[in-house]
Amino acid sequence: MRVTTTMAALLSAAALTLTACGGGDTTAETKAETVTEPEVKMVTLDDVLAHPRRAEEAKRDQFRNPKETLEFFEVGPGKRVGEIWPGWYTNATAPYLAANDGQYVAVLYPMGVNERLDQRIEGYKKKYSDADVYGEIEYAEFLKDSGPILAEGQEPLDVLVTYRNVHNWMGGDYAQDAFNRFYDALKPGGILGVVEHRLPETAEQNPKGRSGYVQESYMKDLAAKAGFEFVASSEVNANPRDTADHPFGVWTLQPRSRTPEEGSEEAKDFNAEAYFNIGESDRATLKFRKPE
Repeated sequence: MRVTTTMAALLSAAALTLTACGGGDTTAETKAETVTEPEVKMVTLDDVLAHPRRAEEAKRDQFRNPKETLEFFEVGPGKRVGEIWPGWYTNATAPYLAANDGQYVAVLYPMGVNERLDQRIEGYKKKYSDADVYGEIEYAEFLKDSGPILAEGQEPLDVLVTYRNVHNWMGGDYAQDAFNRFYDALKPGGILGVVEHRLPETAEQNPKGRSGYVQESYMKDLAAKAGFEFVASSEVNANPRDTADHPFGVWTLQPRSRTPEEGSEEAKDFNAEAYFNIGESDRATLKFRKPE
């Protein structure tokens, strides 16, 4: 069939109509499809640890290894993480969680024990009050005979950590009760992370923890009796230079670096430099899990 000029014009018009009705002009749609949300850069643990606000804490990173320790304890985005008697680690953990949809729960001493502790609690809350940096920190309480760690209405924790505290609870005769309450504060499947000055298994364990050093086996037993499963240990905070038999216990080493009184019998052969050069203590780093 021969196509006339009139027929060609009609066919062209029909094609245009079909294009308009059928969405043939996809320019607007293509533009819409290519518009993407601006990429939100995740704040990493490395970013937090390198921040200038940690200038003082960072001086001890070589001994305390915060990145490796927090990762070992599974502290990460979206987690609800509690810390018993927090201090040095707050400036790492709280900003990291705040920037990554997590929640930091500072488990402090109860108010009203004594004036000195009350001042420490108030000072802590003031120091970490900037919600833009630390998030809205949630608070809980823990001490001998203080009852459950979390108050009614507080959600259980994904992770609960404690650093260099077990000997204190041994001295106060509530180490087992402490681990029992840690168990109650965690969700099923939750992680308990413990860092403590490590006493060699060949040494005699003082049940009061007088030297500040505690055997791994002793802590594992406390956790097992509370219902925890042992997951793993890490040597990230190990220090083979520490013999754990110093004249003033762990406090002979950094950061306390205790020395005898000048002119005393103890001071005659005391080599402060040698103890300083050991660094901080050899530490056990233990991870436990509350069964599902």
